[in-house]
Amino acid sequence: MPARHGEHVNHREEHLLLDPRPRGEMNAMVMEAMHTTSWKFWVVAGVLAVIVLVALFGAWGYLIAEGMGVAGTNRPAYWGIFIVNTVFWIGISHAGTFISAILRVMKVEFRRPFTRAAELMTTFGLVQAGLSIFMHLGRVWRAYWMFPYPNARQIWPNFHSPLMWDFLAINTYLLASTMYLFLPLIPDLAMARDRSTGWRKTFYRILALGFRGTEGEWTHLRKALGIFAYAIIPVMFSVHTIVSWDFAAATRPGWNSTIFGPYFVIGALHSGIAAVAVVLAVVRATMKHMKYFIRPEHFDALGKLMLIVSMAWAYFFFNDYLVQWYGGDKFTETLLHFHEAGPLGWMWFTMLVCNIVIPWLTLWNKKFRSNPTLIFIVGVLINVGMWIERYVIIPISLTITRMPFTWQEYKPGIEVVLSIGTLAFFILLYMIASRLVPLVPV
Repeated sequence: MPARHGEHVNHREEHLLLDPRPRGEMNAMVMEAMHTTSWKFWVVAGVLAVIVLVALFGAWGYLIAEGMGVAGTNRPAYWGIFIVNTVFWIGISHAGTFISAILRVMKVEFRRPFTRAAELMTTFGLVQAGLSIFMHLGRVWRAYWMFPYPNARQIWPNFHSPLMWDFLAINTYLLASTMYLFLPLIPDLAMARDRSTGWRKTFYRILALGFRGTEGEWTHLRKALGIFAYAIIPVMFSVHTIVSWDFAAATRPGWNSTIFGPYFVIGALHSGIAAVAVVLAVVRATMKHMKYFIRPEHFDALGKLMLIVSMAWAYFFFNDYLVQWYGGDKFTETLLHFHEAGPLGWMWFTMLVCNIVIPWLTLWNKKFRSNPTLIFIVGVLINVGMWIERYVIIPISLTITRMPFTWQEYKPGIEVVLSIGTLAFFILLYMIASRLVPLVPV
């Protein structure tokens, strides 16, 4: 029996390692996928570009000109959708590192067809997180005040501020993830350089850094990737832990919890892995030859991971909820009751359905997990649920204080337009990248 089991595993991995076709033929397929664009691609890209221009230049410009008064943030909810989006996009970015680095450390080779897609998602997600923080600042022209540099005013940033924590965490993670994305890209860029002409050849020649594929170059590259894989994993976990401290370090009931660190990390993985499944399903359906590289077995593996993470998220959620409910603090009980039965109580139950009920009812079935369309739907619903979870934790919780006469409903305004703009910008960046860099490593 053990021998047969080993043969089954080896056969499965051999199937997923793309061995049946010569490497040169597979490289040609990847290049053809990059160069093939239909009119639908340009229509979608054009629509997204218009949305980005309207949101990030029109709406954001209006916000800068008129001030934060046109946003929905007001007493007592001074943190609104901008902070929700920051936490959400940082969570989305975690899956790329988790899937790529951890599977690389574990030497799981069939990860290769979807690691590049996940790594791109990490970088572009962090860009949106950074934009969301700048939007929350209001006076973006003073953003440089967050840099700790010697100046004539002799004023240093307030490192007690959660804003500084997020600023440093996001920039550190963005730099590390960009380098981790670029290193394994070098051989692919060299391959694209040798198979391209015109401006593309010049573009790839600059980025490939003269890589020729010698044994020495591959040895140094593998060592660098191994070091980065081990180094970036603790960075990934620490970043969202620091984000959770924005809330856990406060004395506010509902936030002041020691479980927020692992709870936020597992929530980030929950939304991030689901987002990877969504992106892979779209790439597989819209790019030529991608059905050969991204196979039902990959979605099956992602589906299992989504189910496991959903169970872990449920454990941390109910652990946090039970302790607050059982504590007996009257204000905390009022806050929990407001979450469940207040005007936006439907959001609390929608969060549970999207994050727990739907994954548990669907992802146990292999036929369901292996279906890219169904996995796409579940992935979208999980991300909807995780965004709602951040919305419940942040602005909804802030609307309830110990003094009932200060209670005020949070009504987002221009934040909605800017949120749509960041989502459109993320998709647009991904579309552009899919036509510039090979999505499947050589």
